Amino acid sequence: MNTAINILLIGAKGRMGQAIIECASAQNAKIIGACDVNDDPSEFISDCDVIIDFSFYQTTLDIAALAVKHNKGLVIGTTGHDADTKTKIIDTISGKIPVVWAGNYSIGVNTLNYLTKKASKLLHEQFEAEVLEMHHHDKKDAPSGTAERLIEILKDQYNLNSDQCVHGREGQVGARPKQEIGVHALRGGDIVGEHTVFFCGDGERVELTHKATDRKIFAKGALFAAHWTKTASNGLFNMEDVLGISE
Repeated sequence: MNTAINILLIGAKGRMGQAIIECASAQNAKIIGACDVNDDPSEFISDCDVIIDFSFYQTTLDIAALAVKHNKGLVIGTTGHDADTKTKIIDTISGKIPVVWAGNYSIGVNTLNYLTKKASKLLHEQFEAEVLEMHHHDKKDAPSGTAERLIEILKDQYNLNSDQCVHGREGQVGARPKQEIGVHALRGGDIVGEHTVFFCGDGERVELTHKATDRKIFAKGALFAAHWTKTASNGLFNMEDVLGISE
């Protein structure tokens, strides 16, 4: 087991924040500060080893600046940032502290990422790719951060750009172009998270699916990443780096 670490948790009242609090002790971590909207995390910063942020996309930039100022590792699980905000966050943290930023901290999901990369290398010339994600009715952003990572993998392997990603279809859209990735988001009930990558060919179809039934899988992964930052070099990493399956 890794040595114990002190965590400053941002977004403590949310679903993921509560799961992290519940899992922390078993993962050899102590929550020394549990902050949410309107709380001041700076009062806990000196006592923490790592900051975990599962709050709101509008606060991540401030949290990143705080981490850099006090030379603390950072684990970002918040999603929904627009491109401009992502750029500002990356500029703030670039090369200054170890940061793990992932849309999903599940070991199973990151295995899905790995398999999607492998499958798309083999299938992309003859198979068309589509992504379907499902979440609970309270989720505010779409597509999910996990789906965005899958889309990035497919765009890279299929050599496509963001304009060639179609988010849902309606009306007389015509035949599906070969150079396209379809993305579909479903919301309802208490679905924790489901993601499927479809590779559709003539006469056959390959589906890669991950289904989450408990948020603890994400919490355990985020805490594992927090431990990992303690010995990581400065830089921006994802969970594939943490798990040693990046290429």
